[in-house]
Amino acid sequence: MSLQSTTQRWGAVARLLHWIMAAGIIVNGVWGLWMVGIAPSMRKINVFALHKSIGLTLLALALLRLAWRLVDKHPKVEPAPRWQLLAARLTHVGLYGLILAIPLSGWWFNSASGYPLQWFKHFKVPALGGRDSDLAHIALAAHQYLFWLLVAALVLHIGAALKHHFVDRDNTLTRMLPLARRKPSSY
Repeated sequence: MSLQSTTQRWGAVARLLHWIMAAGIIVNGVWGLWMVGIAPSMRKINVFALHKSIGLTLLALALLRLAWRLVDKHPKVEPAPRWQLLAARLTHVGLYGLILAIPLSGWWFNSASGYPLQWFKHFKVPALGGRDSDLAHIALAAHQYLFWLLVAALVLHIGAALKHHFVDRDNTLTRMLPLARRKPSSY
């Protein structure tokens, strides 16, 4: 198993970052939806703190993933109509943008609300500006809308991967799965 990607398959580093981020995004998204219903208490503060710490971790992993993508090879694109290739490109760019924008908007909301921010209670994270209740409302709305845009983009991404696997029967999905065997090339 190669750490770097080849023309045939994503490498171990790219796959690991992909699946860790996928799991983290799903867990933190569900956690975020659940946590807003908790009554004000010390428990709620701790639940929000964990959500923020996971969000900061996902932001750092996204930056690492982008850096790796810049230096790593890419598998050859499976043959597809031009519009599908364009849709895939736009969806991936959108996913990367949202994966960066969502934690940044959460950090911005936290800063504009005047709340302290720590990463898993290990160190304090600086604020992105001062307290401003008007900006806090904008940042919270951005955080929430961006999340739902991400959900829509993930539905497209997962749906396309399943379509490639079950309808087109190509290697688009298998080359990202950790243990899947590659199908014989059709091109």
